[in-house]
Amino acid sequence: MPRSIRLLDILAWVPYVVLSIIHVSAIALDSPLAPPTKLWLMPLLALPVAAAPRLRPRAVVGLLLAALLFSWLGDSAGAFFPTLPELPLMLGFFGIAHIGYIVLFLRFARVRRLPWWTLVYVAWWVGMLSILGPHTGGLFPAVAAYGLVLAGTAATAARCHPIVTIGGAFFLASDSILAFRLFLPEGLPGWMSPAVMITYTIGQGLIVWGVLHTLARRETR
Repeated sequence: MPRSIRLLDILAWVPYVVLSIIHVSAIALDSPLAPPTKLWLMPLLALPVAAAPRLRPRAVVGLLLAALLFSWLGDSAGAFFPTLPELPLMLGFFGIAHIGYIVLFLRFARVRRLPWWTLVYVAWWVGMLSILGPHTGGLFPAVAAYGLVLAGTAATAARCHPIVTIGGAFFLASDSILAFRLFLPEGLPGWMSPAVMITYTIGQGLIVWGVLHTLARRETR
């Protein structure tokens, strides 16, 4: 039984990994496959969560699935709500996803205090607002608030398993690159477009993997 469970766990990751590679490649090649493949990333990332056997506590699993759901809505904002402004909607959905991650990481922490080095995320927030703030226009309050929850996700991830910590850093890197593409697009190299999704898919995948790994280890104790 343990062997079959481990095999199922591994196989559950294959669709997400394969589609992530296809999606990033489609972006790099400017293929029409890029938009539809993006819509399936988060549903496929939920497969390893669904395949995990009876993980506890259920509140943590529920928070993880909720964060993936709102991440999916953020990815799909333009497709699902074509008549609404995409950027504010995307920020809203991803903001809720990040709040879900923050609550999850606070419940899930291995250490009580934030590591001292997470102060770098405060510096990141100040620096990003200093650089991008003048170019955000009326979206400045939303961008500033979104930046806070981004930094909060990365910082609280540092209280969890190292895999989750690294995932939080990749997620932050993805949104940082995206912010430059949105608000300072002039003169940016072409590789930054696929870089957004490379770091995003790695970040989300590592967060889910780290959470499931920790839950599974706690179940065996």
